[in-house]
Amino acid sequence: MAERKRYCVGGEWRESRTDKWMPVTDSSTGEVIAEVPCCTQEEVESAIAAAHAAFPEWSMTSVSKRTQLMFHWRNVLVEHLEELTVLCAKELGKNLDEARGDVLKAIEPTELACATPFTSQGSALLQVTSGFDTASYRMPLGVVAGIVPFNFPAMIPWGWMVPLAIATGNTVVLKAASLTPLTSMRIMELFYEEGGFPKGIVNLVTCSRKESEIFLTDSRVKAVTFVGTTDVGKHIYSVASANGKRVQAQCEAKNHALVLEDCDLESTVNAVINSTYGCAGMRCMALPVVVVQESIADRFVELLTEKAKALKVGCAYDPETKLGPVVSAAHKEKVCGWIAKGVEEGAKLVLDGRDCVVPGFENGFFVGPTIFDHVKPGMSVGDREIFGPVTLIKRVKDFEEGLALMNANPFANGSVIFTQSGYYAREFEMRTDGGMVGINVGIPVPSGYFPFSGNKDSFFGDQHVLGLDGVRFYTRAKTVTKHWYDEHSKKRAVDTWEGTVERI
Repeated sequence: MAERKRYCVGGEWRESRTDKWMPVTDSSTGEVIAEVPCCTQEEVESAIAAAHAAFPEWSMTSVSKRTQLMFHWRNVLVEHLEELTVLCAKELGKNLDEARGDVLKAIEPTELACATPFTSQGSALLQVTSGFDTASYRMPLGVVAGIVPFNFPAMIPWGWMVPLAIATGNTVVLKAASLTPLTSMRIMELFYEEGGFPKGIVNLVTCSRKESEIFLTDSRVKAVTFVGTTDVGKHIYSVASANGKRVQAQCEAKNHALVLEDCDLESTVNAVINSTYGCAGMRCMALPVVVVQESIADRFVELLTEKAKALKVGCAYDPETKLGPVVSAAHKEKVCGWIAKGVEEGAKLVLDGRDCVVPGFENGFFVGPTIFDHVKPGMSVGDREIFGPVTLIKRVKDFEEGLALMNANPFANGSVIFTQSGYYAREFEMRTDGGMVGINVGIPVPSGYFPFSGNKDSFFGDQHVLGLDGVRFYTRAKTVTKHWYDEHSKKRAVDTWEGTVERI
């Protein structure tokens, strides 16, 4: 029988009283390797209560001590890199290099959080008006709820959400993804066992959408950070913000690349192979749509197909694997349904990955590389997020037609151009709707020192994750104006603005 996991509240792992358990599978074999609880509403509330109780002391802990803990925590993650890599590959299906990158992308923002004494500084000015000084500080918010997707079980909860939140003095409740909770749970164990953090500053539950609704309305929760589908993101943003909470909702994408005839063709195809089929396409910064100038489209599709066929599809934790499985049987069915939809809509199926079988892993959730050509405007397969290893080719006459087609999409996480022309590169940089732009870069994800800056229906909120945006999201401004009475100002009458308005 698969191991039944617990949830973590106040630094303690507790047995759930739920009668509903959610299976976690090895994506390469289809085997159920664990079950996690669908925590009850009372159990979710207990996690919020623990974070709320821990906040006063943690928020008053000096920035110096918090920073020292973050330096130590970064080293703990580095020491456990390979263990976490294998666990991530097993439960999710990423190959080992991709899974290792997932963990490294949790370490990078932790290193950013070590700079909190600098990034959280406010500003001050003496003698703003005669005898009055003003200072502005960044203060923690309180309890932050993090609602996590399945596709980055290390990076998103323990990179995008936890480091900046706790380094700036907040406490956290994570709702781990029920499909891929094991990596996050193992990091949670390390957080208290080896990280040395005070109990209760991070708590972890697994539950359904029903139980997590409390994060959007509970007055103890001051901010919600979410990654997932656009429909859910819109709901979270509207409900949580209506209840006075800050919200970051990172949502779906349909990133496009514009390939011009002057590009370095083979390098461009290599970049597209990586960005389309990396992580089996299960990332919001995948590059599923390639808008190709007609003059080179035939050659582009021929070379792309040749290289896609050469990819080794296999067990996620086989070091030779380049394309691992998708996360679950249900997700495989969904991706295959989209492929069938593309055929129905009239796109040309150049390479079909639906019948992919890996010898020795016949029950794994494998979808092979898939390519559609001649995808036309109005075909849903070319406009909606598939989240699988499927490439859509759209042909255009020139730069202007390509840019207009790309900007017509409702999503705008990332956009990319492949060209050797500085003129077109600059025009693209200025005019694309994409929030993260690549110039001859297939995955234009910035380092954690810059914000992950999606636009349009890819993001709802005011401050993005990471970078200085992330620090501002987890802090509020407090501005203090001071005046000390001296022998000249004692007992004087106070005017309407108390001396803060001074004109010549």
